[in-house]
Amino acid sequence: MRNYFYITTTLPYVNADPHIGFAMEIIRADTIARLKRLLGYEVFFNTGSDEHGQKIYQKAKEKNLDPKTYCDQQVKKFHNLKEALNLSYDRFIRTTDEDHVKATQEFWQISLKNGDIYKAKYQVKYCVGCEMEKTDSELSYGRCPIHPNRPLEIIEEENYFFRFSKYQQKLLDFYEKNKDFVKPEFRFEELKNFVKKGLKDFSISRVKEKMPWGIPVPGDNTQVMYVWFDALINYISTLGWPENKKNFEKFWPGIQIAGKDNLRQQAAMWQAMLMSANLPPSKQIFIEGFITSGGQKMSKSLGNVIDPFLMVKKYGTDALRFYLLKEIPNFDDGDFSEARMKEIYQSFLANELGNLVTRLTNLAEKDKIIFSPPKDEEVKKLLSSFEIFLDNFQFNQAVDSLWQEIKSLNKKIDEFAPWNKSIKKRKTFLEKSIEELYFIAIKLQPFLPKTAKILMENLTGQVKKITPLFPKIQ
Repeated sequence: MRNYFYITTTLPYVNADPHIGFAMEIIRADTIARLKRLLGYEVFFNTGSDEHGQKIYQKAKEKNLDPKTYCDQQVKKFHNLKEALNLSYDRFIRTTDEDHVKATQEFWQISLKNGDIYKAKYQVKYCVGCEMEKTDSELSYGRCPIHPNRPLEIIEEENYFFRFSKYQQKLLDFYEKNKDFVKPEFRFEELKNFVKKGLKDFSISRVKEKMPWGIPVPGDNTQVMYVWFDALINYISTLGWPENKKNFEKFWPGIQIAGKDNLRQQAAMWQAMLMSANLPPSKQIFIEGFITSGGQKMSKSLGNVIDPFLMVKKYGTDALRFYLLKEIPNFDDGDFSEARMKEIYQSFLANELGNLVTRLTNLAEKDKIIFSPPKDEEVKKLLSSFEIFLDNFQFNQAVDSLWQEIKSLNKKIDEFAPWNKSIKKRKTFLEKSIEELYFIAIKLQPFLPKTAKILMENLTGQVKKITPLFPKIQ
């Protein structure tokens, strides 16, 4: 029987360039997806772009562009991450895609039919940065704590609402039955406490005359859908729901990765919406922390924003992947420091891994060592230990575990000193060491795919010397 696995990132807004925080999110998702494929799963890995809402509309107006034209320009930058970060996603969905628009309107109709959508007048404080309504208790000195430089907007109009309050007990019952639904545990507790306090119905549309950039509300051409209601549905529209039920049922429910500012939207709002549409809730949601820069929140005004494309240009794709997987805490906030990046590059990659590969393959090529790769079943067995780590979102631990093997092989070479041994003893040692290095390469595949590929290609058959994998940085 075939095993199926679905994983998705959140969809970043395209009003700003790709940043290091999203690079971390998608690299982590990619690492999990790659491992699952190697273990024999049929995988669907989803990412994409969130393109509707007031924030996008305002940005397009600033540039005197039609919103879709503006989005088309911005989306190219996110597409470029695929090559820059060596990503293996199966679909890049845009919330302006025709199939997503149709799926979102169908979802609306089902929820409406089930009595969960109604129209009402309301007044609310709204943060355009978050694209979220804000209660007074969520504000700090009258401002959104996440976007303190943006003044709140007061919205007063007649919109459609989703009966979020109806799903309070159903959500709590679901959380009780699914004790690992949100990782880490402290975020799950935060979520449960939020739901226990009582849920307030939220607006799911905007008046088209004021803010026309959104998916039309079915049967009401005066309204467009609220960006969060629209965007969340991408997680199932990407699978072909509602038309391709076979593909949807094959992969859903799935794993979601999101930042801590997305906790309520992904783990409460989206789950209530799924319940309203009579669809299974998500399987599990991993909530990450933020990346700071030099100990401070990244902002253009401080000049401390980390550009993932620049880091790749300076250090290489696998070096950036390694840093983000090894150094940034799995669930808490973590700091990105270029000084630490250089240190990690030189110590772990250039010295420990790079020097190991160069000296071992140099000796093996001279002695004409021949190696035959293991069969698929043995490869899966070698990788199975990492499944436990990644199923628990333990990237730091997985990388550290693998690096212990690299350190161990380096130590064996130093202690045995094959260059001082007889040809027979040296060959026996090199044959065993090349096998160990190949096994390391197999395990490197989800984490450093480019490096792993170079190793496996050059270690297969008659071993060839590999030039430095991580050249010295000037």
